[in-house]
Amino acid sequence: MDSQRDRILDNAQGLIRRFGGAKTNVVDIAQAMGLSHSAIYRHFRSKAEIFDSLAARAMAEETALAQTYASADAPAGERILGLMLALHRSKREKFAGDTEMHALYRRIVEDRPDLVRDYAARITAILRAILGDGVARGEFAIADLDAAAGVLRDAFTAFVHPAHVELAAKAGLDLEPGLIQMARVLLRGLSA
Repeated sequence: MDSQRDRILDNAQGLIRRFGGAKTNVVDIAQAMGLSHSAIYRHFRSKAEIFDSLAARAMAEETALAQTYASADAPAGERILGLMLALHRSKREKFAGDTEMHALYRRIVEDRPDLVRDYAARITAILRAILGDGVARGEFAIADLDAAAGVLRDAFTAFVHPAHVELAAKAGLDLEPGLIQMARVLLRGLSA
């Protein structure tokens, strides 16, 4: 991404945090940057595209976070649990400290399923790689790595999905103990 696009996204994110997505528009972003709105349109076709790009950037950051567990030198089960906890904590912090941006991510879930599918595919591929490494190390006995990675992804989606994180936070629920227990049960089932 070029630096001007990044600056536009950073400014848009600041305005969304301050005023909310509904009250932030391209003209506001341009004024905050000292630009004309046509300068913004050279990089983004619409407000929706800016918002989509913000969500895609957040998903890329989470994918990079998850990737650190794929390349870590630790038992595969520990890496999978660490990945799940890191993504859960990331989503929880985003909701608690950044409710306006979290609302933007909720919109993406509804309006841009293609972005969500791409993100899920990247996370699934990372889980598959860790599971494959676990099989190679003799930690897991898995006949179908794709199916196992999909099951793990689906199981921990309840702990990272924006709507679930939001509901748990509003109810004052700590989902982390349940996430740890769920991961341990699943990983035990995959053990060699």
